[in-house]
Amino acid sequence: MKRSILLSAALIATSLASVAETSGQPFIQNQRMVRNGELVTVDMDVVLSDIKVDRNQALILTPVIVNGANELELPAIGIYGRNRYYHYIRAGKGMISGDREMAYRSKEAPASVDYNINVAYEPWMEGAKLVFRDCNYGCCNLLLGCDEMAVFGPFKSPRIAPEVFEAAFAFITPAAEETKTRSVDNRAYIDFPVNKTVIYPDYRGNVVELAKIRNNIDSVRNDKDITITSLSIKGFASPEGTYANNERLAKGRTEALKDYVESLYHFGTGFIRTSYDPEDWDGLREYVVTSALPGKTGILEIIDSNLAPDVKDARIKKNFPGDYAYLLREVYPALRHSDYTINFTIREFTDVNEIRNLVKNAPQKLSLNEFYLAAQGLEPGSDDFCEIFETAVRMFPADNAANLNAASASLSRGDLKAAETFLRKAGDSREAVYTRGVLAAKQRDFKTARTLLEKAQNMGEPNAAAALETLNLFEEAENN
Repeated sequence: MKRSILLSAALIATSLASVAETSGQPFIQNQRMVRNGELVTVDMDVVLSDIKVDRNQALILTPVIVNGANELELPAIGIYGRNRYYHYIRAGKGMISGDREMAYRSKEAPASVDYNINVAYEPWMEGAKLVFRDCNYGCCNLLLGCDEMAVFGPFKSPRIAPEVFEAAFAFITPAAEETKTRSVDNRAYIDFPVNKTVIYPDYRGNVVELAKIRNNIDSVRNDKDITITSLSIKGFASPEGTYANNERLAKGRTEALKDYVESLYHFGTGFIRTSYDPEDWDGLREYVVTSALPGKTGILEIIDSNLAPDVKDARIKKNFPGDYAYLLREVYPALRHSDYTINFTIREFTDVNEIRNLVKNAPQKLSLNEFYLAAQGLEPGSDDFCEIFETAVRMFPADNAANLNAASASLSRGDLKAAETFLRKAGDSREAVYTRGVLAAKQRDFKTARTLLEKAQNMGEPNAAAALETLNLFEEAENN
C-alpha cells in the first residue's frame, strides 16, 4: 500500500512539474454567432501557432455557449503532447472530450482551425455569451487546471419582419342582457267603408290583411322561447277632408282594430295600447320627396309650412290640381293604415351548441353576449367563426361592440375591406383604436398605424405594445 501511494504521488509530481512546459494561448478571430431559422451557427478562426504542449500533457479547448445556469458545450479542439496523443490513439477509446473532438498532435497541429458548427436554437440563448475553456490534463487524465475567456456576446437573434403584419385580435365581450326585450313592427291596411269605423272582415282586402295580423301575432305567441308582453296599435287617416272628421276616423278605426284583436286572443285589460294620428302628413311628405310630381317643390313648401292641416290640404288642391288628383287616387289610400308593434321577451340561452344552431336558423333570438359565447372555442378566421360575428352585426348594425368584433373577425381571415367597413361604426374604445392601427399596418400605412397603436397603448390596450414591436420590425426592414 505504501508503495502504491508513493507511485501515485510521483506521477502527480511529474505532471505538475511539466505544467510549465505547456505554453501559449489560442487566439480567436473573426468570431460570430448567427441565427438562421431554428439553427445557430458558431463560426471563428482559432489560431494555435503559439501553443506548445509537453509530451505527457493535453490541452483541451472547448467553446461553450453560456447564459446563467444554462450552457451548451460545443465540440472541443484537443492539442496533445506526443505521449498523450499516441496513448489515446492506441487505446481506441476516443479522445478526452469525446468522439466529436478535433484532436491534433502538438507538433502536427495546424496554425489555425476554421471552426464552424450549427446547433439547434433554444430561447435561453438570447443574451448568451460564447466562452473558450482551455483545460490542461496530465497523464491518467488528471485535470491540472482550467482557464476561461469570453470571445463573443451577448448573442441576439436577428430582428426580421414577417411577410405579413400579424398582431393579436381585440374583441369586446358584450354585457349580458338582464332581460332580452324585443319588438316586431308591422303595418296593416284595413279597408273601411267611407266615414265608417266598423271592421267588416270580408270587405275588400280585409281577409288578407286581418290574416296577416293574426299570423304575425301567432308566429311570436306560439314560439316556446318567447313571451309576449304587450301590443300597441297606432291608426292613421289620410289628409283629405276635415281634420276633425279625420281625427274621429283615426281614433275610431284604431279602437275597432283593438277590439277585433282582443276578440281573437282575449288579452288582459291594458295589454293592448292604442294611439292615433289624424292625418299622415309625414307619410305624404316621404312620398313627395322621392316623386317626380311637377309641383313637387311647391307641395313640399306647403307640407313644411306652419299652416293648419285643413289649409294645407285646400292649398295643395287649389295650386296643384293635377298633382292633387294623382295623390288622392294613388297615394292617399296607403296613408290610411294601422301600425302595430308586438313587444316580447326571449329566454336566455347558455348551451353553446344550441346558440350556434340559432345563429344559422333564428339569429333574431340571440343577444350580443350569446353571439360572443357561440364563437368561443372556434378557430379565428374559420368560416364558422366569422359567420357568427357577421350575423351578430346584421342583427345589431349600429352597435359599437358588434362592429368591432366583426372587424376583428374579418382581420382574422385577411378581409381588410370588410374590416374597414365595420370599423366605421366601431366607436372610439381602446379596442377600436387598436384595431384601426392593426388595419393600417396591414395596409402598410405605418405612420398612421404607429399613431393609432400608441394612442391605444396610452388608453390601456394590452395588445398594443406587442403590435408596436412588430411595427418596428417592418419600419426597420423598409428603411434598410
